Amino acid sequence: MRIESSVISVSWIPREAVEGYTRLPWNLGITHYDQPPPDVLDDVHSLLASDAARFANELRPWIEVEDGRVTGYGYGGGGHIGATNMKLGSVPFRFPAIPFPVLRSDPEIGDGWVRFTQTAGGRPGMPAPRRVHDRPYVRVIGPTVWSTLAVTIRADGTSDYEVIGASTFPRHWIYDQTGRLAAKTGLIDFKHWYATASPEHSPWGGEESPAIVAQVESALEHQLSVLIIDADPVFRKLRADQALVEQGAPGDELFLLFDGILAVEIDGRVVAEVGPGAVLGEMALVGGGRRTATLRARTPCRVAVIPGDRIDRKSLEELARGRTVDASE
Repeated sequence: MRIESSVISVSWIPREAVEGYTRLPWNLGITHYDQPPPDVLDDVHSLLASDAARFANELRPWIEVEDGRVTGYGYGGGGHIGATNMKLGSVPFRFPAIPFPVLRSDPEIGDGWVRFTQTAGGRPGMPAPRRVHDRPYVRVIGPTVWSTLAVTIRADGTSDYEVIGASTFPRHWIYDQTGRLAAKTGLIDFKHWYATASPEHSPWGGEESPAIVAQVESALEHQLSVLIIDADPVFRKLRADQALVEQGAPGDELFLLFDGILAVEIDGRVVAEVGPGAVLGEMALVGGGRRTATLRARTPCRVAVIPGDRIDRKSLEELARGRTVDASE
């Protein structure tokens, strides 16, 4: 019997993710940020072909099982990287990306299980003159992007995935074997990535960058996040360990965590950690105007902020009700 599984990372550039002077092409409309990928991934090739994502790492391993024993195994899938599309006036430019060889470790074999690990990525084909930290201190080629994924398949038919590492830019979304969005990398760092990313500082040079992985937000949060972004929010940056709001303080703003990890503290105790896509602050808006928890940055964070009255109160009450149910379970 053949048992297959999969995990796919899809990497894209969210709004306001690019920093410094390099934002100019985005601000002028020469190039573009990406809309969030779908919650269910039907065809990764079409997503890249339509310029809706930057690259993907598709790991599709399999094992053969007879009488409860693993008798064969192998890798499937691979790396996929799209082109950089730009426009100067009405003239389009297309820079094909440079894929790197897919890295696959020898499968780890245990009693009734096999673990597969795969790294895929490359670099943009567009020239990118930039200062870097190592010699020769200036590079013209684009920075390196990648993700490293693992899947363990068991003889009983079960499987699970891991995100071993990833470049700190762009955003990486993770899809499970059903094709559903299952996790996200919680932190992107354009400035550090742009100054350091190179083949030498990547899995192709023997270096990995561990990924901070966050859970996926609820369907309602996803809907509200679109409304918040459409409302032209103000973006607020937090340092690690800096509080966004303090428990007991008055508050009339709603927050969308755009990047990073926030800890939720009640009476000085951490009760949860949330990642990108989380909508926060609704409890004060529907419950009397006082913050019911402290929100503290675990990592550097970027938060979109809007007045709470810009969002339908019924939706905020539904979100607050769902949080109350989760806390009681």
